[in-house]
Amino acid sequence: MIQRKGQLMTIQAEKPELTDEDKNLAAVSDVEAGIRDFVRKDIAYLRRPSTPASPLSSTEPLDSLAEATVTNVNTLIQRVAGASLQEIETLISELEGLRNLMHNEGQRVQRELAAYAQLSQTAMKSTRMIADNLQQWKRAAPELPREE
Repeated sequence: MIQRKGQLMTIQAEKPELTDEDKNLAAVSDVEAGIRDFVRKDIAYLRRPSTPASPLSSTEPLDSLAEATVTNVNTLIQRVAGASLQEIETLISELEGLRNLMHNEGQRVQRELAAYAQLSQTAMKSTRMIADNLQQWKRAAPELPREE
């Protein structure tokens, strides 16, 4: 957009509208940046070399504070990772149970199919025997005298 004020000409850039996705990404980036800054500030003193001129009494609280920070970070990681690991282990055990169930069901279906195939063959043989016996009776029937 160009505006003229007297002899001076100013150009104002138009800002493109942000989509919801861009706003969400910006919010995530802000949170991540905040976490990074917090971690840097929280443990920045651990990276500084200790000076030999400093008295021992001043390093002792620093060491205990460092240990407390490390313990807090470890506890936080264990809480976050512990829940996820527990869920993963639960899922693995459920999947193993389902795999065993599917394996057992597959074996059962195979046994039932084999039993059905055997039953079907037996039924076919029985039907053939009955049909053969009926044919023999029909052949023998005209030879028999009928009583009336």
